[in-house]
Amino acid sequence: MVKLPNLTRRRATIDVTDNVETVCGEVAKKAVSDGKKFRPKIKLPFRGRRGTGAAGCAVDAVPETVPEVVLSFEENLHQNRLAEASLQLIARENAIFGPGTDEDSVDADGRAKETDQLQMDYEILQVRLWMVVHETFQDKPGEDNLAALRSTVNAIQQEEEQDKRWLEPEGQQAPEWRPRQLLLNHNNLVQKIVDSRVDKAEDEEKGADKLSTALKKQVCKIGKRVQADLLKIVKDVKQCYPMKLDVCQMYARLYHQAFSRRLREFTQTNLDVEDCAYLLLWVNSYFPTDVLKHKELKEHLDSESLGPLLSEDDIKPLEEQYLSYKQTTVRDWLTNALRTEEERWIRGDWPELIDEYYVSHLAVDVIGLVTPLAQEAQTILGDEGKVKRLQCPLEDFLVRYKKALEDFSKGRRETSRAVMKANLVSIEQFREFVDKKEKLFKEQTRTPCLSILAKLRDYCHSYFLCPILKELKVHCRCLWTPAWFAGKQGVPNELVGILEGQSYEFRDLKPICREELLGQIHFEVITLYVKKLLKRKIKLRDREQQEAGATLLCEDSKKLNTLFTDMGSKNGWLDKVMCDLAEVIRLQDPGAIQLEVVTLAREHPDFGDKHVSALLHLKTHLTSMEIRRIRESLAENRGTSSERPAPVFFTKVPVK
Repeated sequence: MVKLPNLTRRRATIDVTDNVETVCGEVAKKAVSDGKKFRPKIKLPFRGRRGTGAAGCAVDAVPETVPEVVLSFEENLHQNRLAEASLQLIARENAIFGPGTDEDSVDADGRAKETDQLQMDYEILQVRLWMVVHETFQDKPGEDNLAALRSTVNAIQQEEEQDKRWLEPEGQQAPEWRPRQLLLNHNNLVQKIVDSRVDKAEDEEKGADKLSTALKKQVCKIGKRVQADLLKIVKDVKQCYPMKLDVCQMYARLYHQAFSRRLREFTQTNLDVEDCAYLLLWVNSYFPTDVLKHKELKEHLDSESLGPLLSEDDIKPLEEQYLSYKQTTVRDWLTNALRTEEERWIRGDWPELIDEYYVSHLAVDVIGLVTPLAQEAQTILGDEGKVKRLQCPLEDFLVRYKKALEDFSKGRRETSRAVMKANLVSIEQFREFVDKKEKLFKEQTRTPCLSILAKLRDYCHSYFLCPILKELKVHCRCLWTPAWFAGKQGVPNELVGILEGQSYEFRDLKPICREELLGQIHFEVITLYVKKLLKRKIKLRDREQQEAGATLLCEDSKKLNTLFTDMGSKNGWLDKVMCDLAEVIRLQDPGAIQLEVVTLAREHPDFGDKHVSALLHLKTHLTSMEIRRIRESLAENRGTSSERPAPVFFTKVPVK
């Protein structure tokens, strides 16, 4: 508040946001009406001769010796030497009220006039101070303006020091205008200036013409005003204030509060989702990143201490509105994408051939829709955890996708095999997306999605495998029977021929999908072979037969492994399983057999007691006691290998 002079010594006040020029004029008129002098111009104590400078310009001639110029209060005031003017008033105040002043010996009327004049001068000074503060945000502040602001700040600090002196108990009566609290008034004035600039920013004609809604334009203009003003503070105003006042942080806090106030007012209106998203974008991204952490501002501001623009209570309804709308959008997109894909299947459209293999664009389309939306939501919400909610509809989509593909596969259409091959590509792309983009998913969504996709892949594999395995089983019936062993025939040639034909059959399947499918066929063939080995249809009665059986088993394993590896399978570990079984068959010493069985069980935790019994059934030279000891040793020493356990195998080999 600015104090006005009152010759009756009663104090009147005006608001600091009143027109300071008008107030100053009124003070001057009051002084004239009371017979006081008010000098608006500066009179120099000397007048030199006119001359010409080095550049040919007319200048006043300066005497060789210039006497020290002592300016009056009014002259200091009008030259914006406000710190000097303040010191003059403080000196007069100390002369009237300071220690050692004897009020009884001073003419009462004269003292009253001096006091009234001093109070009026203080009010004039204060008006001038606030005029300078008001000019802080001139478009292009010159050096004179900055010097005036610097002098204003010094004057305020001097007045603060004078306030403190009068608070010290020395038995002296303080003037009625003390404490003046100019720093507090300065801060209140700055707050009102900031509030005014934020409110007026919305009325500017330019600055956000390309934005689609009125609210977006208002918010954008405020944000730009805040950034521009803070840059001006850092570049120009900061140098006028001492470090202890931390003027940059003060202005940042005031603009933060003013911007927050306007945003809260906007949230009380009926916002559509577009405006809602734009508010969230400013709260979570633009203001904390583009404004507070601007390269020219971040070194001068403590942005963390300012906190968010909106409280949790204010922002939660906005987030809920935005997320609900986007979830519905994702669900609609997924439904439309699946419907379009099903229509192609039913019409009998052939999948597209790219690089000589069939592809479906379903996964590409879905991922292409979901990923940018998640990235947009991450920017708008500023929280990965909240973004994960947008992927929840994907689980329901995959369930419907699986059912649609299963229903389609049951029909007999010319394009069925090509469609299934194409969808294996989509399934692989979905799996990679869900597996590698785990930041986009809640665990309770990601795990079920991966499970559904694994089942869907297995279903597609079984679509191709069932006819093949049905044919292979016919040629595997003779394996590990007495007649087959006596003839030392090994893997039937018919079986090899069928498998070699699959390499051509799956030539139009994407390589990574072909590798998985052939690996699955490889696995199924080996499990079928081991089932025949453990059927107990043959006994190897002596060392010679057992070594021959082990050799035959290893040869068949190498033959099948080479065949599948050439076709593209990566399940080479299956060769080691069969060779480990062959080693148990070859060994004769019960202790060595026991050690090999324990090692096999540690590498394959699913190698159970029934598997051990069936395998040892081949070795007729072992007594019942030796077999029991081997099984007991296995029970005592079963554990897992220090190395990574092999994939599940024996679980797929049931033994009676």
